[in-house]
Amino acid sequence: MSVSLKKVSYSGWNDCIEVSNGLVDFIATTEIGPRIIRFGFVGQVNEFSINDEDAGKKGENIWRNYGGHRLWHSPEAMPRTYTLDNFPISYVEVENGVKLIQEPKDFAYIQKEIEITLDPNKPVAKVKHTLINKGAWAVELSPWAISVMATGGLQVVEQPNKDTGLLPNRALVLWPYSHMKDHRIHFGDKYIIFEQDPNTKEPFKFGIQNEKGWAAYFNHEHLFIKKFKHDENAVYPDYNASYETYTTDWMMEMESLGPMVKLNPGDSTVHTEEWLLYDNVKRPSMDENEIEELISKYVK
Repeated sequence: MSVSLKKVSYSGWNDCIEVSNGLVDFIATTEIGPRIIRFGFVGQVNEFSINDEDAGKKGENIWRNYGGHRLWHSPEAMPRTYTLDNFPISYVEVENGVKLIQEPKDFAYIQKEIEITLDPNKPVAKVKHTLINKGAWAVELSPWAISVMATGGLQVVEQPNKDTGLLPNRALVLWPYSHMKDHRIHFGDKYIIFEQDPNTKEPFKFGIQNEKGWAAYFNHEHLFIKKFKHDENAVYPDYNASYETYTTDWMMEMESLGPMVKLNPGDSTVHTEEWLLYDNVKRPSMDENEIEELISKYVK
């Protein structure tokens, strides 16, 4: 197989770039961004969610959560984190994909780049996220890769399980609006199971030290797996969380983070993910044995 690129319009945005290997495709916007607005099997549903209120909009001086996949930097702060991505970006074609480049035009002065490529023969994407300090002074931050997943899915995250003797081996990070009795969250012995409910608008978010470096999302009879590297010697933001996930009524976010770094002027940091998509995968129940048997087929 080979990887092809072409210009398309999608969800109200023109001059988008569609990249396909015949099995899966992704669509990147150029009128806003950097953002991957679609990823999925060719001719099938978008595994990402698009916010209906924001679709096709551009050029405004307000922050919009369009949906799709975006690059932020953590820790979250207003207004630094919410610098606008409502304006045209540049891009270059690379082997089997494209690199999206947002030149900094705001006070944060951090250049964002997303390079995404497809395996020519498999439903697999590699996504390289780069932050470059274009400012005049050093900045401490963590690269933060956020995939906004479609409604109705079920997410599975494995808890840390190393033997630490008499010392603790894991931490659960919660936000002020996260209520422990929320019906969408299920704490098992090995996994945390997180349901997306289109009828529940109240948000819920948690973070963990994701030592295994993966998270899975079952939806549309498909299985989406996000893989990344967890560095056990690094320091992460938000009480050392390398993975976070958030849900509201129109989506569920799968968020991996890179280590906290100090970027001097001109320095950069890179955080890479791998996306794998499998077809004809039945959504499991809340039974951990069933989940374990299913997950073991796809996560090695």
